[in-house]
Amino acid sequence: MTRVAVTGGLLAALLLLAPAPPVGAAVPESREQVTLSYAPVVKRTAPAVVNVFTKTVVRERPMAPLFDDPIFRRFFGEDSPFGMPRERVQNSLGSGVIVRADGLIVTNNHVIKDADQITVVLSDRREFDAKVVSRDPRVDLAVLRIAVGAEKLPVLELRDSDEVEVGDLVLAIGNPFGVGQTVTGGIVSAVARTAVGVSDYNFFIQTDAAINPGNSGGALVTLDGRLAGINTAIYSRSGGSIGIGFAIPANMVRSVLAAVAAGGKLVRPWLGLNGQAVTADIAASLGLARPAGVLVKAVDARSPAAQGGVKVGDVVLSLNGREVDDPDALRFRVATESVGATATMTVVRGGTEHTVSFKLVAPPEEPARDVMELGGRNPLSGVTVANLSPAFADEIDFLGPPQGVIITKVTRGSPAEQVGFRAGDVVLKVNETDIATVRDLRASVRDAAGAWSISVRRNGQVLNTTIRW
Repeated sequence: MTRVAVTGGLLAALLLLAPAPPVGAAVPESREQVTLSYAPVVKRTAPAVVNVFTKTVVRERPMAPLFDDPIFRRFFGEDSPFGMPRERVQNSLGSGVIVRADGLIVTNNHVIKDADQITVVLSDRREFDAKVVSRDPRVDLAVLRIAVGAEKLPVLELRDSDEVEVGDLVLAIGNPFGVGQTVTGGIVSAVARTAVGVSDYNFFIQTDAAINPGNSGGALVTLDGRLAGINTAIYSRSGGSIGIGFAIPANMVRSVLAAVAAGGKLVRPWLGLNGQAVTADIAASLGLARPAGVLVKAVDARSPAAQGGVKVGDVVLSLNGREVDDPDALRFRVATESVGATATMTVVRGGTEHTVSFKLVAPPEEPARDVMELGGRNPLSGVTVANLSPAFADEIDFLGPPQGVIITKVTRGSPAEQVGFRAGDVVLKVNETDIATVRDLRASVRDAAGAWSISVRRNGQVLNTTIRW
């Protein structure tokens, strides 16, 4: 029988915080009258949390370089065991949450990444092979399915994670270190935590409930028995819990499940603006009462934001009534909306608040990406390039302006690598010729030149390079 361990570190604190009984109050007559327990919540929620085990076959090349030598392989034969890659099985573990009674399970993408076999173990110790239904590495979520026939499994209802507040009591349920299903308790330490760097969409619920390796993909539940988030990561210098854990909010989980229910690929709305967090200096220069919001630095003329009247220099304070303190928070708010929905945004312009509305649309792929590898005698030989568009920029998680020609790959040992070009660079100019499309770039490198002047944008900075060829 799988054991469920419960930590009750908060019980003493809660009893201390309880109001003093009135004078003349009756002496408790039963254990139930003096016992504070999470057991009812655990009994209702724990059966919907599963263990996820994966197996991955890893192929390793022989350690000695001699085994890769063509003469060695020719002498001993291509099928010689000396030079063949060795295989080993790598096992890993995590947790998951049943979100639909017919066997749909949510976990972290990093739990099942590259797995050749996925096994789900229910709280009653039954085992099922699982198949991946959907995965989104950008938010580190994956959806699995197990075949349970006509049986209805216990599920966890998703809570509106925007209702979760700092100080709320929460329970973390998972399988830390593979010891078996374990429950730990704590509080919500912070909401809308963005400076984490765990996934592309940084927006997490922080908790001090003990989370350890193996808890990934498990449930963070509130005391009403609903799912507040999927436990994802911890901050630790030792590998164990020090009371700083992070969970993906349930509202992001809901958007992923909506795409699965619709039977299609998840397409997130496109807002069409870039900005930066408002610092104390920026707030003072703009006459804002405090540093909050996103200062708009660029607006795509084709975008919903532009159609709604958002302008460069505006400060975005909220989207659909939810405050945004930095670009990550704004990206999260947009990502949890659906294509076709109407969004309302509050902005500050010239010291006055304005409300703008617009319809959210899918990011367009205009122009077509036109992926191409460049060759020939030029410093860009060996790069693979493509036209940026809002759709392609979203696909590769490019955060800059979605226009121009981007380097997506640099071949090892190529002239481009030797010069120092990197994947993610956007080519702006070649020999003083502006580069807007792959066709422009291809034409600019056709003619051999003794000297090359190339400008690229990297991480928001323009780099100019002159190469003697």
